[in-house]
Amino acid sequence: RTRQFLKVNEILQRFDRDPRRLIAILQAVQDEYRYLPQPVLNYLATSLGIPRARVYGVATFYAHFSLEPKGKYIIRICDGTACHVNNSQALLDLVRDKLGIHEQKPTSEDMLFTLERVSCIGACGLAPVAVVDDRVYGQLGVQKLGEVLEQMVRAEKGTGT
Repeated sequence: RTRQFLKVNEILQRFDRDPRRLIAILQAVQDEYRYLPQPVLNYLATSLGIPRARVYGVATFYAHFSLEPKGKYIIRICDGTACHVNNSQALLDLVRDKLGIHEQKPTSEDMLFTLERVSCIGACGLAPVAVVDDRVYGQLGVQKLGEVLEQMVRAEKGTGT
């Protein structure tokens, strides 16, 4: 059982098994697994000596945390008012079509890409806006987003950048 949670134990050691550092521990776990697996959350509660409800409460309170597996690359398309009137829907449609992602299943089969529709990125003057792999793209058109996605897919397949 301990071997199953070897990485989690390393993370716990890094944070001195301090329950007051739960948010940082959850961030490190999510960085490792790309989400917060239920068995890991249960293990954290036991290891930190805190109720599971507290661990789950923190994990579900913050939008940053996910209880569902996410892809290696997160694509966030803003659909706030400014982006919506500047055709952010076309960007959403492109990503879904190009990567085989659906609204009900936002992560690609190969676990490389996750699409998130967000209400506001905070760059309304640059609408429409997307954040792809933590890089902000403003005044984004379908053609440019298509190029960015193609580059990422090629890089993952090892056929150049």
